[in-house]
Amino acid sequence: MITFSASHLSVALSDKTILHGLDFQVERGHWIGLLGPNGAGKTTLLRAMAGLIPYGGSLLLDKVEIRDYKPRARARRLAFVRQSHSLSFDFRVDELVLLGRSPHKSLLSVYEKTDHEHVRNALSLVDLVGFADRSVSSLSGGEQQRVFLAQALVQEAEILLLDEPTTHLDVHHQFEFLDRIRDFVDRGMTVVGAFHDLEIAARYSDRIFVLQQGNLASSGPPADVLDSSLIADVFKMESSVDYSETGKLRIQYDGPLNLNR
Repeated sequence: MITFSASHLSVALSDKTILHGLDFQVERGHWIGLLGPNGAGKTTLLRAMAGLIPYGGSLLLDKVEIRDYKPRARARRLAFVRQSHSLSFDFRVDELVLLGRSPHKSLLSVYEKTDHEHVRNALSLVDLVGFADRSVSSLSGGEQQRVFLAQALVQEAEILLLDEPTTHLDVHHQFEFLDRIRDFVDRGMTVVGAFHDLEIAARYSDRIFVLQQGNLASSGPPADVLDSSLIADVFKMESSVDYSETGKLRIQYDGPLNLNR
């Protein structure tokens, strides 16, 4: 079943076209890895899919234009974890995570015992047990990012959009979090996530979308997309690419491509 379907999708911001006529589909229960150099349009695409910016063409979520969803209904369907956050108020950790339950509450309803149970479970999933009473400002950058991951998880959304969410995490927490997200995908969640690390993207993604200057340069299973030719063309790096018997991608970077040769 198709979750997202884009046809001639374009985005222009401040009179500059960022995305140029993209056509793609995202199947339910799949993990799509977004790759591309800085400025390729990864964050812009995620923001469009989250319904946060205007777009041209068509971008359907279950056959309905994403722009036509009311914010609360959209928040019940998808959660968006940004690369960085700014807070105007210093929340406690549990208070900030609890806000992720708001799409499931009416205007005058109160948070119930089950809502707080969701918070405790989410904090456990991101290895923040015992942090509930801490102020968010007292945490390290990596710990703060895990708080926002927990906030997304308590939304119980069936679609998760990730804008390089592990950037500030140490190696252990990167793989621990991505392993848990992979478990959710295997149980039916749909994930679209931007990556910088090609090997990690190949490890976790079912399909890869490669963006280049706002165009969809390539898409497909990691083994069909990520090769030395694409890495040279899109990322301007000379490399050797190898897939192990277990299907894990190994890239040996030989150096920047000499564009003057």
